[in-house]
Amino acid sequence: MLFWPLAVPAEPNVVAVNVDQAKLVKLPARVATIVVGNPMIADVTLQPGGVVVVTGKGYGATNFIAMDRGGEILVDRLIQVEGPSEQLVTVYRGVERETYSCMPMCQRRMTLGDGDHYFGSVVQQAGALNGQASAAASGTTASKSN
Repeated sequence: MLFWPLAVPAEPNVVAVNVDQAKLVKLPARVATIVVGNPMIADVTLQPGGVVVVTGKGYGATNFIAMDRGGEILVDRLIQVEGPSEQLVTVYRGVERETYSCMPMCQRRMTLGDGDHYFGSVVQQAGALNGQASAAASGTTASKSN
């Protein structure tokens, strides 16, 4: 009889999330304060009713602690942030790295670890696009209020 490796589910005290993605986690409703060990790895935002949004920001592991108004620790969980799960193609040009998301056509994707020039170029383009969208939304809102 052959034994195939089985996918092991994450431990109940571990929140596994991919970088640049979010996951909802239900906590006790009386949570009042959230402390994140390393906010460069993950962001945790408390929502009404004891729901937190855990967003992967960088590769690695950190933890978060949830406390009530009296400072009692209700939850202490590990957050494991892993790489993207979609189909990626990584291109190396010497020591410089570029990443493309190929679902279904390959397009540039900003990924931690990409070369400075490539990463900076993508960030600049995304910022310009976001600025144009914000300006258009403000212009639309301003014209509606007049």
